[in-house]
Amino acid sequence: MSSTVLFIADLHLSPQHPEIFQRFKDFLHEKARHARALYILGDLFEYYLGDDAMDELASQTALELQQLNSKYQTECYFMPGNRDFLVSNGFAQKANLTILTDPTVIQLEDKKIILTHADELCTDDFEYQKIRTQLRSEQWQQWFLSQSIEQRIEFAKQARQKSMEHTQSASSEIMDVNPTAVENLFKQFDCQLMIHGHTHRPAFHTIEINNQQCLRMVVGDWQYQTSYIKYESGRFKLITK
Repeated sequence: MSSTVLFIADLHLSPQHPEIFQRFKDFLHEKARHARALYILGDLFEYYLGDDAMDELASQTALELQQLNSKYQTECYFMPGNRDFLVSNGFAQKANLTILTDPTVIQLEDKKIILTHADELCTDDFEYQKIRTQLRSEQWQQWFLSQSIEQRIEFAKQARQKSMEHTQSASSEIMDVNPTAVENLFKQFDCQLMIHGHTHRPAFHTIEINNQQCLRMVVGDWQYQTSYIKYESGRFKLITK
């Protein structure tokens, strides 16, 4: 069995961008089929309105992931992001994947790695963090899922518009992870490795914490490219093309 493990995030799949879904399919058939495991670290979808509101794209995505597992035995894991935090057991069962809490620590050989979407680490963006707290509450999610699908679609449209306006007006610094929040997460789990998405800034960052070298690995978004982190033969490689 292959020892390769792949990490992706921020595809933002939507009916408006079929070219991204095609690149995703190509990635599954050409790369992920040869991997032992695939970790999707949030924002697989541009928006997700609930398992009872799965559209054709979500159904096709679930089918592709299910076939990846059934045909090639690639284990699939999904961590909800800020756009698709309503993905639940219905989608997981159709896609035959495991949903991970954020953050999650995994072990690859002798390496202990923190996995997170990382939106919670952007603590300088006070406006977003306030909204995040509301949207992640069980009370709000129960209310939202009680609305009609048409009402949810309208809410998602308005939310995306507000998000675009906020992104355009906010400084680039507050949209990135906060160094102290990153350091605290490393310390919390006593790890030296972290992989995340969300910021759309693919790079490897080395920082020193308690006299130890820690590595924060950021996988890129898929708007104009295919971006993933590959773990193979004990090494991590960021691939963006």
